[in-house]
Amino acid sequence: MPDPAVVDHIFRALSDATRRDVLERLTIRPASVSELAAPYGMALPSFVEHLKVLEGSGLVRSHKTGRVRTYELEAERLKLAEDWLGRQRVLWKRRLDQLDSYLMKLKEEESK
Repeated sequence: MPDPAVVDHIFRALSDATRRDVLERLTIRPASVSELAAPYGMALPSFVEHLKVLEGSGLVRSHKTGRVRTYELEAERLKLAEDWLGRQRVLWKRRLDQLDSYLMKLKEEESK
C-alpha cells in the first residue's frame, strides 16, 4: 500500500483541468515548457507552478538541456491513483450489492 500522502499529491495534481490537459498532451511526447504553456492564456510563472505540482507529485519529470527544460510523463505514477480508485470501486460495489440484497429481502418479507 503506498503512502497516503503520495496518493494525496497525485489527486491534488489531477484536481486541476490545466494539469490534466498537460498530462494528456505529454502522453503523445515529451515537450518543453514553452510548448506546454503555449495554449494557455496565463503568465509563464503561473503555468510553471502547474508543472511544479505535477513534478512534485511524480506524474512528470523534467530535464534541462542548455536553456530548455523538457517534461515527460511518468505514466506508472498514475497507477497509484488507479489502484486506489479500483479498491474504492470494489468496496462500493460490495456495499451496493449488500444493500440490494437487504432491500430485496425487505420486499419479500413485506409481500408475505
